[in-house]
Amino acid sequence: MNVSDIAVPLEDGVRVQARRLRHEKSAGPVLVFLHESLGNIALWKQFPRRLAEATGLDALVYERQGYGASSDEPLPRPYDYLEQEGRVWLPRLLDALEIDEVILVGHSDGGSIALIAAAVLGDRVKGLITMAAHTWADHLTLAGIRDMGRRYTEEGIREKLLRHHGERTDALFNAWQEVWLDEGFQRSMNFAPWLDAIQCPAMIIQGEEDEYGVPDQVTRIVEGIGSQATPVFMPETGHSPHLQQPERVLSLICDFLRAEIDQKSANYS
Repeated sequence: MNVSDIAVPLEDGVRVQARRLRHEKSAGPVLVFLHESLGNIALWKQFPRRLAEATGLDALVYERQGYGASSDEPLPRPYDYLEQEGRVWLPRLLDALEIDEVILVGHSDGGSIALIAAAVLGDRVKGLITMAAHTWADHLTLAGIRDMGRRYTEEGIREKLLRHHGERTDALFNAWQEVWLDEGFQRSMNFAPWLDAIQCPAMIIQGEEDEYGVPDQVTRIVEGIGSQATPVFMPETGHSPHLQQPERVLSLICDFLRAEIDQKSANYS
């Protein structure tokens, strides 16, 4: 598999850092990975490569504005920043790279963005997998974010994030925490209209011990999407199923794609 890291110029002077994983011969949609609230390309670890190898599909992993090596983001974040990412910036990135058909794989904030993008991109999206996505700020989400403020300094999380985000780490962390704890943002967050527009097969995953989301996050998403959505609750799993139970998640996704997505040339194992 060929792996290349590229800086992709978009409109308005924005530059997005991306990693492409491509097989010598590949057919079918491109797996597109959307990272969590404090994530970047590296924090996915080996999961994108392993899923690309297991499915025979090419993959794209990228860093949103304000993260890793991508352009700075305008601060403070607007209340609709998740919608902007899914409605504006991801479609622009795919167009710039001339990627047409995709399967979206999103974690946490990235899962929420994937829901928006699946609604906006229509039949370009052939499948949707979310892990720990949220469509509103529930009490576990807010409690977890408040606790992270303490852990950020007391448990060395800041030092770990500095390796991935450099001098922008504090600004990134504060932007995330401040917008989610803003009551105006909490009142405005409503993804129900987007869910109704999603037409592709979807698998909505959440750990049963997710410290950042109640089980209703999954059931409401599935109800909003309709019969083409499948809920998956993973026992003994927290907020990051792909890191905590990678073998199980790889198997679940491969089975889902094999059953739901018509891939003439994909080599699901």
